[in-house]
Amino acid sequence: MSEVIDGIAAQNDVSQRQPAERKLRRRSGAPLRFVHGLAGLGLIVLAWWIATDLLAAPDSLEARFAPQATFSSLFQLLSSSDLALHVAVSLKRILVGLVLALAIGVPVGLVVGLNKTVEAATSPAFQLLRMISPLSWMPIAVMVLGVGDYPIYFLLTFAAVWPILLNTAAGVRHLDPAWLTLSRSLCATPWENLIHVVIPGVVGHVLTGVRLAIGILWIVLVPCEMLGVSAGLGYMILDTRDRLAYSELMAMVIVIGLLGFLLDAAARALHSRWLPASSE
Repeated sequence: MSEVIDGIAAQNDVSQRQPAERKLRRRSGAPLRFVHGLAGLGLIVLAWWIATDLLAAPDSLEARFAPQATFSSLFQLLSSSDLALHVAVSLKRILVGLVLALAIGVPVGLVVGLNKTVEAATSPAFQLLRMISPLSWMPIAVMVLGVGDYPIYFLLTFAAVWPILLNTAAGVRHLDPAWLTLSRSLCATPWENLIHVVIPGVVGHVLTGVRLAIGILWIVLVPCEMLGVSAGLGYMILDTRDRLAYSELMAMVIVIGLLGFLLDAAARALHSRWLPASSE
């Protein structure tokens, strides 16, 4: 008997050490991954420089997008207050679209995941709608909602709701049946079952949907901000094009890429912090 107990204790000790060992290996490999990432970015800049400096004619249009002029314009943009204003406006639109998508996608996803009849009735419609590009709704959104923020909010919400809704429904379907059985055996009400079992169990899937939604939102945002608004990153792209400020245009492209990278990193950090076990 003592041997069995010792064996169980040893297994528990190993299972407790494994996550810590994986974390240690990840942390020890982080500097190397960082160096590899910088090397990859350096190769992209090198290819960019070759294409716009070495291969392009000095007075050609391609030469106006060269890295030297772009980074000079980028430094000027970062030191001005105008860029912060446009970034704040774009981030506000992203936040509104994401909150609206969560307010719609999570409840609907819970209903779809919990009720097979609702899932069968809505699945074809949802699959059809999610395959429609959000940008194809732009003329209708402008005609119905006018010019301004409201059509942008609609388009962003439409783009972001599907990954949240479908991931929430998938999370409900992947819940451990033993949890629901235990909840029913304890005479939990449907509301208690939803609050204490279902919602905590689908948080990981919802956060995965949020990360996917942020990526889609950031891609859709720039063309949406070309709908006649007077602020935002998309507006700045149009403004630099109209002014023929090509180096500023490339600088704005870099700014959009950097902000998108930071948003995705924040979403990944939130997922890892909320569900540390799943990130092992």
